[in-house]
Amino acid sequence: MTPSTVEGTSNGLVKPKEEEGSAPSLFEIDDSDLLRLLEKPRTLNIERKRSFDERSFSEMSISMSPRNNFYKTSEHSSRAFDNLDGVYSPGRWTGTPRSGYFEPHPIVGEAWEALRRSLVNFRGQPVGTIAALDNSSEELNYDQVFVRDFVPSALAFLMNGEPDIVKNFLLKTVFLQSREKKVDNFKLGEGVMPASFKVLHNPVRNTETILADYGESAIGRVAPVDSGFWWIILLRAYTKSTGDTSLAERPEIQRGIRLIMTLCLSEGFDTFPTLLCADGCCMIDRRMGVYGYPIEIQALFFMALRCALLLLKRDCEGNDCIDRIVKRLHALSFHMRSYFWLDIKQLNDIYRYKTEEYSHTAVNKFNVIPDSLPDWVFDFMPIRGGYFIGNVSPAKMDFRWFCLGNCVAILSSLATPEQSSAIMDLIESRWQELVGEMPLKICYPAMESHEWRIVTGCDPKNTSWSYHNGGSWPVLLWLLTAACIRAGRPQIAKRAIELAESRLLVDGWPEYYDGKLGRFIGKQARKNQTWSIAGYLVAKMMLEDPSHLGMISLEEDKQMKPQMKRSASWGC
Repeated sequence: MTPSTVEGTSNGLVKPKEEEGSAPSLFEIDDSDLLRLLEKPRTLNIERKRSFDERSFSEMSISMSPRNNFYKTSEHSSRAFDNLDGVYSPGRWTGTPRSGYFEPHPIVGEAWEALRRSLVNFRGQPVGTIAALDNSSEELNYDQVFVRDFVPSALAFLMNGEPDIVKNFLLKTVFLQSREKKVDNFKLGEGVMPASFKVLHNPVRNTETILADYGESAIGRVAPVDSGFWWIILLRAYTKSTGDTSLAERPEIQRGIRLIMTLCLSEGFDTFPTLLCADGCCMIDRRMGVYGYPIEIQALFFMALRCALLLLKRDCEGNDCIDRIVKRLHALSFHMRSYFWLDIKQLNDIYRYKTEEYSHTAVNKFNVIPDSLPDWVFDFMPIRGGYFIGNVSPAKMDFRWFCLGNCVAILSSLATPEQSSAIMDLIESRWQELVGEMPLKICYPAMESHEWRIVTGCDPKNTSWSYHNGGSWPVLLWLLTAACIRAGRPQIAKRAIELAESRLLVDGWPEYYDGKLGRFIGKQARKNQTWSIAGYLVAKMMLEDPSHLGMISLEEDKQMKPQMKRSASWGC
């Protein structure tokens, strides 16, 4: 990577400055520039928040507190929470229940203390949380602030009425986005967000600098496709939670959004609206056979597009980007709902597919060979239920269940209300397989024996039922909880949280668990994993006060609802 630092100028702007030597890429910010970027938030104006809500969604009347009204509803439908998108609940959360739905658990206080110990400061300002504080293991890159890892921490602080750290993080990362990025001699796209960054202290010069990683230090040297999406989603969550639109309206933030969108919406040889990705470009950051069009990236892409549509200013620069987003959203929603969705009727249709069909009248559009269907999927699929499968590309369908992608599909309304309900049905009917004794399986099932050797390259960390290969990740609790509330099924989340509470603190907040049931602490799992801690806190706060859902959930856009020709398991 080409080394460059940043220095201040008299007009308050920043400019790149080349340094001699071949040291790694450091990004140094002058004190005056830092104060300008990390200025204290202005006094919030309720009218500003109302204008954002009116611009984003039709305002809906709320006759009573949503958290009191929600648990009285008998309809298991995501419509129960459509009105929460315009609601936020400011103020610090102390762990005292306000709805009476459950009693506070003793580990809540311990979790908050652990989360605050993970804070990372840059020149006196908190800018993120470290990945893990495990002194018993080699640090590797766990001493860095990861964009995706920080999201549950950011949501916890927003729900607790502490938005400053989130604002600082958003400004810091968009600043790092603007730097030139190279891996070997290849220049990365201008819109690429860093996977992580690290604050370096120089005790001799008494200075602090930031070292950013754009994938050149990652396993496999893959740039993080999901970082930019999570950044946009978090920006929208900050705006919804605080009611402060001034951050999103800043020129550098608007430019950051446009750069990410330009990178993702660029024209090429693709015949699908989905994003083509390499293995290791998301939370599953090692070789796991997710190359192609993984559900995690497609769901995050859809949600980021919708958030960007709400955040971009309607000006000369933004209008062109907005037009392209709208067109992509319509194509993407139809493609995902039509070709990624699987229920028992659709499974039976695929089982009976003819092959080698030609012309636009083909039913088997991707020429999937029925004999390639794995045996396990026939037993796994319940009569009532369904899910978005892992990947769809020419002659390939990855039928594995991926938790993150399906939960984000619900939160972004990529899944229709009926599909959201079907996903909940699947989780309930396959509880032992997907939740077991410790929530939550990152994917199911695990690859074993010959398949594991071929697909992972004999990866010693992704052995069967471990890490990304069928491991159980407590951080996914917050996504499951949000999705359950959105779908009108909070009892599923409550059951999962109670399972996690019985072990997380005792086990030292591990990164992941191993085994078919998630019974064992992961063989290489770090302790005091920050997003395990934050994921639990966010799940707990969201279940106690469901109005928090508004910052991370989007109501359904009726205009994007296609005429569904696929089957509907919910009608069986």
